[in-house]
Amino acid sequence: MLTGKQKRYLRSEAHHLNAIFQVGKDGVTSNQVKGIIEALDSQELMKVKLLESCPDDVHSVALELSVQTKSEVVQIIGHTIVLYKSSDKGIYKLP
Repeated sequence: MLTGKQKRYLRSEAHHLNAIFQVGKDGVTSNQVKGIIEALDSQELMKVKLLESCPDDVHSVALELSVQTKSEVVQIIGHTIVLYKSSDKGIYKLP
């Protein structure tokens, strides 16, 4: 679990990032989960955008992604989810 201080730090780091993945009318697919896992392994921090056509709400998608990718939800803002998963690379030094 991330502390409040760690989440604030990661939110500031994620501010300039663009969403790498989009969840559309099919919801979360297994191919998307695989891609997100690979992206998190290399980048640690990423944004996922929900399109208007997505049948699920942003909170249920965030929960599903965090469970399937074994990552932490840093922030949900609008239709954007920020995910974090630490890796061996140690890109982000959490306070």
